[in-house]
Amino acid sequence: MRRSVLSSCLSTAFAVTLLPLSAPVATAADAESSDSLEYVALGDSYASGVGTGDYIGESGDCRRSELAYPSLAAAEAGAESFAFAACAGAETADVLDGQLAPLSRSTDVVTVSVGGNDAGFVPVVTSCATGGDQACDDAVTEAENYAAEQLPGQLADTYDAIAAEAPEARVGVVGYPRLFELGACLSPLSEFERQRLNEAAETLNRAVSEQARAAGFTFLDVEDDFEGHGACGTQPWINGVSYPIGESYHPNAAGHERGMLPSVVEFLSGAQRTSSVPPSAS
Repeated sequence: MRRSVLSSCLSTAFAVTLLPLSAPVATAADAESSDSLEYVALGDSYASGVGTGDYIGESGDCRRSELAYPSLAAAEAGAESFAFAACAGAETADVLDGQLAPLSRSTDVVTVSVGGNDAGFVPVVTSCATGGDQACDDAVTEAENYAAEQLPGQLADTYDAIAAEAPEARVGVVGYPRLFELGACLSPLSEFERQRLNEAAETLNRAVSEQARAAGFTFLDVEDDFEGHGACGTQPWINGVSYPIGESYHPNAAGHERGMLPSVVEFLSGAQRTSSVPPSAS
């Protein structure tokens, strides 16, 4: 998503190192050290926790939250080391330039959610909210074309860099939820506009999932987890228009805990089980 004053408003809208073996045969101390889990969370506002309404003070404009799925997953999986680098408004270039420092050869597991800002999520939602059906359709079509044609290369570069900095890590790429339920709704968006924005999320997820799998990463699809809980639902896990405006159209605390966390915890637990197997004697 290209940045602007409106973009940054809505987008904040819309080492512990494993001890080496000292002998060929694993000891009890070695087995204990292998149970540790080093987790690094990268990405944009959907990872940092914008929408939960409760932010870590020192995270500043990145608006990281202890209610966001990375924080919750690190606690539930018992991560011994957790680096929370995700930042509201981040594009792939921001991940490359500012979020990779916590990665290392000792990193066990990484999650990343990025690509929506590159494709123009904020201006697209703004066009739909203010310009009518045709303006919305045009903006969504432009974003879908970007996601299909330009975003794959940007994602590939980002995933390659993550793999290079954390070559031993398992990487989970977290997808985006559909934002809306359809039908009657008190919303500035028509049903047509909500449908087109849902289609845009699906197009974005296709691009992200294809590049994740091409990189050898695991794509964590959360679309079904949010089924029935989009904005305009009876129990929404996605905020509608909110105050401050930066909370709008992002998962709320329930969305992180119930919609995104289960897939991420399962992924981290798998990484933990993998890392907890003591090395075989050689």
